[in-house]
Amino acid sequence: QLQLVESGGDLVQPGGSLRLSCAASGFTSGTYAIGWFRQAPGKEREAVSCLSTLSGRTAYAASVEGRIHVFRDNAKNTVYLQMNSLKPEDTGVYYCAAKRTPFDSTRCPESAMDYWGKGTLVTVSS
Repeated sequence: QLQLVESGGDLVQPGGSLRLSCAASGFTSGTYAIGWFRQAPGKEREAVSCLSTLSGRTAYAASVEGRIHVFRDNAKNTVYLQMNSLKPEDTGVYYCAAKRTPFDSTRCPESAMDYWGKGTLVTVSS
């Protein structure tokens, strides 16, 4: 079993920056695709990014590309979501999720993710 815990959510003004963390524990050996997802109030959850732990390659949703950067710290078993130039529409609960895979995958379909964290709230408002 893999446990994921998100942290770093906060209230931030438009144009500001925030870094979220996803700390993994438990069965951390092997390779995974780590996805960040978000759910805005009243909306369905959507994918934000995906990172391959095999290579570090990343993929981003079009709505956040250029403003968001995902990276990892292997020593800490942690994946980070650096968000810049935040907009009110970035408000929501952010979840990280993991899919065990033997491949160098940056595909993180929500239905295929095996493990989920409980989420952290990001509010972008003045």
